[in-house]
Amino acid sequence: MASRALWKGQMRLSLVSIAVELHSATSRSSSVSFRQIHQPSGKRVRYEKVVEGIGPVDADDIVKGYEQNGEYILIDPEEVDAIKLETKRTFELVQFVGSCEIPPIYYDKPYYIVPADDLAEEAYRVIRDALRRSEKTALGQLTMRGKEYLAAVRPCGDGLLLETLHYADEIRNADPLFSSIEDEASDDDLLDVATSLIERKTAPFKAEHFHDHYREALTELLKAKQKNRKTPRARADEKDRDAGSGDNVVDLMSALKKSLDGTKKSGSGAKRPASKSSAAKSPAKSTSRKKAS
Repeated sequence: MASRALWKGQMRLSLVSIAVELHSATSRSSSVSFRQIHQPSGKRVRYEKVVEGIGPVDADDIVKGYEQNGEYILIDPEEVDAIKLETKRTFELVQFVGSCEIPPIYYDKPYYIVPADDLAEEAYRVIRDALRRSEKTALGQLTMRGKEYLAAVRPCGDGLLLETLHYADEIRNADPLFSSIEDEASDDDLLDVATSLIERKTAPFKAEHFHDHYREALTELLKAKQKNRKTPRARADEKDRDAGSGDNVVDLMSALKKSLDGTKKSGSGAKRPASKSSAAKSPAKSTSRKKAS
């Protein structure tokens, strides 16, 4: 399956702008996921967005609420989308640091940066090679999926790797957890033994030498269950097979089908009246409410 770009925009260094795309560097396709099944009926357990005393609600009627002093400050998703940030479309490299200067605790998730077209490749290679030669990591910020991220960029093989970083206020202070550990020198003999063990087991890092033993054991269990005719089974409905993998908190497929049915029923009839605030917005933002939900 072809990789889908999660972000498209310009990577900028001073006056040089390069059209790039961001792709996830990791995959969860190999993980084992389960559905929740109601054992007496054999039916899949589903989840809906409900309001106490009302029941299921339409996604278009949902707004964001910020809880403060016992009440919710209500914000329309369109108001959030209207916030103008340059980092929505531009990722500017604003600072460079030594490749070993960023503590590991700050790293969050990796992405591959690739040039968007042939025209961008030459400038892309120049930045990659300059980072490699200087042994530096670039820092910048970009907005993706409703959040502005601090990000680090470094060479990776023939391309560039972007890793989102935690902000300083997202890192918990370790002092309360480590304060009870006595700050005394280790016993020399014990330290020598531990150091010898470390040196004996030192080798180049190769990720392929490590395997997810729990996933492998779980896969073997499932294979054995499939072969065993006595294994309890429940028939999956057609809509269950079409709904994708994983245990979704919200039944996305059901919500999309409801939206599609609503569109078909409305046809060429009267459209839903727009609010004063949304009427002033450009047509390009008319779908932001559905995206935010």
